[in-house]
Amino acid sequence: MQPGQPKWRRRSEARPGEILEAALMVFSEKGFAAARLDDIAARAGISKGALYLYFETKQDLFRAVVRETIAPNLATVAGFVAQSPLPFGDLIRLAFARVAEVITEGRLGAVAKMVIGESRNFPELAKVWHEDVVSVMLGGISAAVVAAQARGEVRPGDPQLYVFSLAGPLLLGVLWREVFVPVGVKPIDLKALLAQHAEVALSGMLVAAEGVA
Repeated sequence: MQPGQPKWRRRSEARPGEILEAALMVFSEKGFAAARLDDIAARAGISKGALYLYFETKQDLFRAVVRETIAPNLATVAGFVAQSPLPFGDLIRLAFARVAEVITEGRLGAVAKMVIGESRNFPELAKVWHEDVVSVMLGGISAAVVAAQARGEVRPGDPQLYVFSLAGPLLLGVLWREVFVPVGVKPIDLKALLAQHAEVALSGMLVAAEGVA
């Protein structure tokens, strides 16, 4: 190293993963409409021109953020739920606990709020979110309900409607966390909410409720 040369120099182009992490932070902080590619490039430590080497539009970038940073965690949960031989009650308790961790430890909730708030003006957000997040979780848990019904564990009923019933408090907890807590409202313990809701929901779904009355 020559005298006076910086000890650390940022390479001219960041890897796609670094760009996606920067985009995730900017989207969750500013929303989709207000997020600028300049902001994302600056957060990633690259030029806007370098960002265009990987992503042509902000929509392309959002799609990649969902598919690469959010969807994989939930797809893992959905796959486990769909294929696990565990009793349905145990399965739902484990799945709820894992989903609560994903939400509280990451930015999934902030992105979900953004999609809900801005999808009317940017329908592509809702389309991507449905295809890569909602449909994956809905499909995985619905498959588990069907299997549990076949085993005689879960009462007859529309599997998809059962999943909607299970997911309702989750959505409420996410919106409470992202909309009200930032303005000073007392937080909800999302893990406790889902754990309690699991017991309430399972008491109505299960034929033999494994100790749940």
